[in-house]
Amino acid sequence: MKPKATLEMGSERGHGAKAHVISWMVYKRDSLIVLLSLVAATWFFPDSLHGQEAKADPPNLNSILDSLERTAEENPALSRPHEVTREYKVFEGDDPKPISDVRTQIWFTPPDIKTFKITDAQGSPRGQKIVSAILEQEVVSAKEGHRGDISRSNYDFVFLREQDFGVVPEYVLHIIPKRKEKGLLLGDVWVDAKTYRIRQIIGVPLKTPSFWIKDLHITVQYAAVNEMWIPISVDAIATIRFLGIYSLSGHDLAPPIAVSREQSP
Repeated sequence: MKPKATLEMGSERGHGAKAHVISWMVYKRDSLIVLLSLVAATWFFPDSLHGQEAKADPPNLNSILDSLERTAEENPALSRPHEVTREYKVFEGDDPKPISDVRTQIWFTPPDIKTFKITDAQGSPRGQKIVSAILEQEVVSAKEGHRGDISRSNYDFVFLREQDFGVVPEYVLHIIPKRKEKGLLLGDVWVDAKTYRIRQIIGVPLKTPSFWIKDLHITVQYAAVNEMWIPISVDAIATIRFLGIYSLSGHDLAPPIAVSREQSP
């Protein structure tokens, strides 16, 4: 009977070895299937895999700035005299009700003359002072001419990220003024990734336009109007000395009107 026992034990070892071999073959088969699947994916969809790797590399900053500066120089708004009617509402603190409603006329005469006139003001006179300070910032920027442009002659740039501005892909760049002077902002710009036009600027002036304004945060949005790329809305938050925090919202009431140089004040 001993040989039988030996045979049975050997049979068990045989079954165990066979099971081990089968398991190993199944494992290798599954591994081969996974490997072939990866190879097939790489063979048939190489662009998608390489595309994901390519997205990790940021766009070339100098190339973006070359296009940005060239597009800005071609903007018809720099060469056409025009007039804009803009309305501002001024709010105190968190109060949703405006304390002032101010209407203005703004004229631009190429190449560097911008003037404004307050045509109507309702409510607190403090709102009118804040609006005047904001517009003085625009006047100074225009007077500086190319010294106020969003360009490498005035700013150092840092690429931050790509972002969708609504449905439009944008490059977000950080801007750092090279000089501490009025008309220059420390902040961020949103550049259209297709047209290389600036769609939004958010920043802080290095020099405030008025003694009464201690801190000023400005948001300007741009759009194409009558073939010109111009600001269409201006929002700001200001800390007024001895009075507290105020916010301002301004928007153009109508498209810009073409005027002759003689009509500009």
